[in-house]
Amino acid sequence: MKGLLLAGGHGTRLRPLTFTGNKHLLPIANKPMLLYGLEHLKNAGIKEVGVILGPISEGVVEMLGDGSKFGMSLSYINQPDPKGLAHAVQISENYLGGDPFVMYLGDNLLKQGVSDFIRTFEEKKLNCLVGVCPVKDPSRFGIAEMDNGKIVRLVEKPKEPKSNLALIGVYVFDSTIFDAVKKIKPSWRNELEITDAIQTLLLEGRRVEAQRVSGWWKDTGKPEDLLEANQLILSDLKASVPEDASLSTETTITGAVQLGAGSKTIGEVNIRGPVIIGNNCVLGPDVYIGPYTSIGDDCVLNKVEIENSIVMRGSRIQSNQRIVDSLIGSYSTIVDANGSLPRGYKLIIGERSFAQI
Repeated sequence: MKGLLLAGGHGTRLRPLTFTGNKHLLPIANKPMLLYGLEHLKNAGIKEVGVILGPISEGVVEMLGDGSKFGMSLSYINQPDPKGLAHAVQISENYLGGDPFVMYLGDNLLKQGVSDFIRTFEEKKLNCLVGVCPVKDPSRFGIAEMDNGKIVRLVEKPKEPKSNLALIGVYVFDSTIFDAVKKIKPSWRNELEITDAIQTLLLEGRRVEAQRVSGWWKDTGKPEDLLEANQLILSDLKASVPEDASLSTETTITGAVQLGAGSKTIGEVNIRGPVIIGNNCVLGPDVYIGPYTSIGDDCVLNKVEIENSIVMRGSRIQSNQRIVDSLIGSYSTIVDANGSLPRGYKLIIGERSFAQI
């Protein structure tokens, strides 16, 4: 079985963070989100993966390479225009050949991985298996309508949903999907919808089933989704402080805190986990880092309180302010404007930005 890992799309809902890079490289708990999907495929025993690249592909090939460092073989398939998930399947036919495959959307995170889906697909000898999960706002997703445990209809982003079971972005197919894709037409979004292709399989009497996720699942399409995904990953964080870390005598650490190599604290620093801090960071003096915060490599923080936020690599925050629920892009700088202390700032700052607050 092969894998198809999607890393395309424009990431418009995550701007300005995606103006300068691929959304799938945004870090969750200091790891690019795309790597979570790749690891799930690897852990399921999949060695060959095709990676779909979109119009903003910078950094993806550089990070993944040929896959050898992951013990895998990776190939790259270009999709210059985002013409839909079924189009991604269509352009991958030559690579996939007649092999069954797992299609994994690279901006989705799920705790359980994909092994259970593959097992069900193989044991039941299915043509298609879709992962589903109940959601609060089904109109944002492709939806599976069920009757007595069986899929009767799939609808992409329905205005009036008849089900709350969202497609989670994990699909297992055999080669029958290629003929189904050839029979569908572009939707009102001018995209070839995977829901229409799977609906074709249903109408043809193919063996199509849905399986609910066990554990959590998170779509990371919006800034608040990134923060929630960060929380979910950090909830399982294991505490770790390397031998070469330099901690001041005034440093207080409580809860699960993972500190990177070469990082140090200066003066009074209070870190309350779960928190992950990258390599070669300088923290302090007068710094409080609260729960569910990720600090990337090479960051400098002093005179600041920050909580439930993602600070990406190379950023500098030097401010007498409290920052909460924020996304700070790589190599950004935040400095104090007037020394006043408000209740808190919520920021979404793109790469290499400067903010005075």
